[in-house]
Amino acid sequence: MEQMLVPPWLESLLSSSFFNICPRHQDSPRNECNMFCLDCKNEAFCFYCRSSSHKDHIVIQIRRSSYHDVVRVAEIQNVLDISEVQTYVINSARVLFLNERPQPKTSSSKGVSHLCETCGRSLLDPFRFCSLGCKVVGIKKNGDTNFNLTTKEEEMEERREGISGRRLTSKEEEELRVESQQDMYRSTSHNSNSRRRKGIPHRAPFGS
Repeated sequence: MEQMLVPPWLESLLSSSFFNICPRHQDSPRNECNMFCLDCKNEAFCFYCRSSSHKDHIVIQIRRSSYHDVVRVAEIQNVLDISEVQTYVINSARVLFLNERPQPKTSSSKGVSHLCETCGRSLLDPFRFCSLGCKVVGIKKNGDTNFNLTTKEEEMEERREGISGRRLTSKEEEELRVESQQDMYRSTSHNSNSRRRKGIPHRAPFGS
């Protein structure tokens, strides 16, 4: 069950050590091991290893923020359902953390509206987890979510057909389309207050 909800390569990614010097390219300038191959599912590697050994593979690049590993949403959202994981904007790019980050023992959750269900870290928005690693733990503990993109697509298709097998009306199709767009926006939302409100009146232009 867990294998279906969590891709086989994900836990290997989360346990990998990044930003070490590549032993095969020690004398090269771009030799930090900051890449991971989703096809090979092995250890991290550098820019030169990618060119020579992973040319036609699915590769994602890991970056650093305050000594913690992050991945850009634009890279990971095509292979994982990252909904329910808090995202952040760092260096003008939206990212999410790979693993749970240590918290000061003096930190308090008093007055905080949103907390990670796994580690208790305070969140900016109404998400469930602070990192991919915490979502993995949540899946194993509760089994009420997953990383499978196709699962969402199948659910949407079933809803389009309707429980009784009838085709939805054009109004129902439009409502479903809007709901799907809102769900996608919420999965990468940095500030919940910035969501668009429906039904905002538009003022007519002033006459000349």
